[in-house]
Amino acid sequence: DGSFLADALSRVTNDNAKGEYYLTDIVRLARDAGLTVGAHPIDDVMQTEGANDRAQLAELGREMNRRIVARWMRDGVTVMDPATTWIDADVRLAPDVTLLPGTQLLGATVVAEDAVIGPDTTLKDCEIGVGARVVRTHGELAVIGAAASVGPFSYLRPGATLGAGGKIGAFVEVKNSRIGDGAKVPHLSYVGDAEIGPRANIGAGTIFANYDGTTKHRTIVGADAKTGSNNTFVAPVTIGERAITGGGTVVREDVPPGALAVSAGPQRILEGHADRGRSRTGAIAPTEASDPGSGRVPQVGENPDPDAVRSADA
Repeated sequence: DGSFLADALSRVTNDNAKGEYYLTDIVRLARDAGLTVGAHPIDDVMQTEGANDRAQLAELGREMNRRIVARWMRDGVTVMDPATTWIDADVRLAPDVTLLPGTQLLGATVVAEDAVIGPDTTLKDCEIGVGARVVRTHGELAVIGAAASVGPFSYLRPGATLGAGGKIGAFVEVKNSRIGDGAKVPHLSYVGDAEIGPRANIGAGTIFANYDGTTKHRTIVGADAKTGSNNTFVAPVTIGERAITGGGTVVREDVPPGALAVSAGPQRILEGHADRGRSRTGAIAPTEASDPGSGRVPQVGENPDPDAVRSADA
């Protein structure tokens, strides 16, 4: 009687000498309720095993996971190393999914056919599209589109969505952001509270500065935009479609579609700076007296012209 069992489990107490919960108390509860009680032999003794400590609980967990993994393998999922793969009971996998060693699929994660997950990847409550590739990644409440690529060493926080054919590369963290179809965030970046349009490319080392100390703000990057390396987008700000930003740019104002934004100052060249640096450490630096045009450097024990040195440091 399933309804009785569900109710009886809630009424089992640990009011005994050892302070433990005994499933066998259900027999007494059934008899007290006037139900027929009898013995029933089973072939699978693991179904009646109890867990009295954390070690026994771990043993039961391993056995349950072994059975879950074996069932998915019979249904057409490739698991390269069942001993290092963990699949929660509510996970759903399509045929021809491949799970590499060290993969953990937790919660209500769903993986579509031909996707390859791992190695060393943990996904919790994530949705993975057809043919996606996810390697050495930690993701939670994230969506990865068909044929998209994630990793290695990527961190997808809740609300991260990657469109079909998109890319999130090495050492990239994404939070509460939508990255469009074919868009790429390939290297060393933080993307928070952003909307990145289709086919946009985010340069290496880019930071979406979304937090002003009290409020999170959004950044919008239009379709086909190309942003330079080491950019900082100070939200709220919009980068228009097909816009370009130069390397090292700090974007504080909206960039119109098709425009180029550059915030770095002009490059300065200080000739001979390396030699001046050596003079401060006690090494002999070239001076006017040593004929800079000839490239001759004074020898050890030879005194350079002090006026020349002072003018060089001015």
